[in-house]
Amino acid sequence: MPARLFLSSGDLIADRRYEFARDLQLKGDLVAAADLLEQAIELVPAFVSAWFTLGEIRQQLGEHDASISAFRTACEADASDPHGASLKLMRLGAEELSAMPPAYVRTLFDQYAPRFDRALIDDLGYRGPSLLFKAVLAARSAVRKPAFFKRAIDLGCGTGLAATAFAKGVDHFIGIDLSPGMIEKAKATGLYAELEVNDMLEGLRTRPDACADLVLAADAMVYVPDLIPVLTEIRRVLAAGGLAAFTLERHAGDGVIIGEGLRYAHSAHYVRNSLMVARLTLSQIEEQSFRNENNMPVPGLVVVAAKS
Repeated sequence: MPARLFLSSGDLIADRRYEFARDLQLKGDLVAAADLLEQAIELVPAFVSAWFTLGEIRQQLGEHDASISAFRTACEADASDPHGASLKLMRLGAEELSAMPPAYVRTLFDQYAPRFDRALIDDLGYRGPSLLFKAVLAARSAVRKPAFFKRAIDLGCGTGLAATAFAKGVDHFIGIDLSPGMIEKAKATGLYAELEVNDMLEGLRTRPDACADLVLAADAMVYVPDLIPVLTEIRRVLAAGGLAAFTLERHAGDGVIIGEGLRYAHSAHYVRNSLMVARLTLSQIEEQSFRNENNMPVPGLVVVAAKS
């Protein structure tokens, strides 16, 4: 993963205390680290990075209420929430599940972009695009159609890994990603006819009806809690017979949860219901892991649906 986000307080002494506190946190001296962060916050009360890190340390110490208080103050210090403090609050059960702050997603992937492919494939064993390609081939074979598409939209396109997997089967690829850093990496592949810096949902809304034969979302829906609005827009932009293919992290319960890695996990029942509401016909849903975490396969779903 990318280096931790640090936003300077504007005060040199406060920043130094933050840096010392981070060193102590990494060495396991959590009490001393918390004390230094509180000193930094006394100097600069709206020091958002210090509040966020203090929330993490209070959580590590088992101080539930103090952790929640620190994360809430981090949100108040910067309403755009680039650290993702609101996600921590959801994880702690202190806030209702809601959409991720765009500033958090953009910052995360802008930081991640320079080493994204290496980290994802080598460190996490990422295999989402190849699994999607196989699933789409199977779905097209089942209806006796070739796996060739005139126009495809790649949601959360990242550096272009999905487009690489589908390159020989698509004439015109459109990539949409919230991170400018990722878009620059995707541009360098030469695989995309069009690239757009935008949120997935808003990017779809800019597209005309029935403008695509295929919509992909490889490891992108894990940043979306409510699938129905996105799936509804996907159906609108798909031509008749077009396919939507995407991966999700899976959990065994009902509905949607936010996992330890601050990514959403969806139940298979929730996915089926969402597709039905969006009026997409399920072609295939398989329990497959498409990435690892801590050297263990993450439970996942590979989904293909059609516009009838």
